[in-house]
Amino acid sequence: MMPLPEPRDIPPRLATGAFILNSGLGKLKADEATAQGLHGMASTAYPFLGKLEATRFTRLLAWSEITVGATLLAPFVPTRLAGLALTGFSGGLLGLYLRVPGMRESGSLRPSQDGVPLAKDAWMFGIGLGFLGAGGPRRPTRRRCCRH
Repeated sequence: MMPLPEPRDIPPRLATGAFILNSGLGKLKADEATAQGLHGMASTAYPFLGKLEATRFTRLLAWSEITVGATLLAPFVPTRLAGLALTGFSGGLLGLYLRVPGMRESGSLRPSQDGVPLAKDAWMFGIGLGFLGAGGPRRPTRRRCCRH
């Protein structure tokens, strides 16, 4: 029998999973201009992505988001595994925030107006890290004996 997520993990899994899944489904319908914009921003942060065609990159990104979103929404996927997917995905998005010019105020980690949409990925990264610590084997607690 497969363990279900802890009740405390269900709301953040639903919220982040639905958000990411919706984003991926929307990108499947991206037009050429949208694909060029997404690809351009990603290539600025991660130059190796410049080798991909913009529409191919956008489809790969869309399917990645759909996969991560579905992983979070599927109750049979262990929370730690879902957390690994979310942490990796949101970590890559935080890289955009940190590397793309104009996303942060000069000399600061504070987001600029343009950076606010990417700065929200810090929340997903934090949720993912929290999930990585979920559901692990419990260690017996040691009782301390009081000596008087």
